[in-house]
Amino acid sequence: MAETILPDLQGCVLCEDVRQEINGNFILAGVIGGLVVPALPVTASKLCLFARWCCGRGKFHYRYRILLPDNTSMLAGAEGDFELASEEHHITQLSVFGNVQFQQAGTYWVEVYLEGELRLRFPLPLRVVAPRAADANPHVEPLN
Repeated sequence: MAETILPDLQGCVLCEDVRQEINGNFILAGVIGGLVVPALPVTASKLCLFARWCCGRGKFHYRYRILLPDNTSMLAGAEGDFELASEEHHITQLSVFGNVQFQQAGTYWVEVYLEGELRLRFPLPLRVVAPRAADANPHVEPLN
């Protein structure tokens, strides 16, 4: 049996949608670096976590989590297994989280684990910004 080699996480992006073309290429739509909402709670009907693993060999267990600002409670998550036959192969994973409800402002955290070890962690800040009167009703001109 071939030696197991832990893969590298080539990339991981949180976005609104992912589509795949006929030629196999992916299109990521609405890449999310943070959320600005007019009020809470707010529900994201669809969040996609796009991850690509490469340069490994063997069977592996992954876990993806979105943590609340308290840094311990999980808002959404997914886990499973994948296999890479050789270092020349790669695997693209898409985890889709539906109807994710954000109850509070603050910094949420996206975490990626492989074989129980944290491989990537990045912030997902959520701010509440009330719309300006002109933005709330585009047919009304603001008074100066």
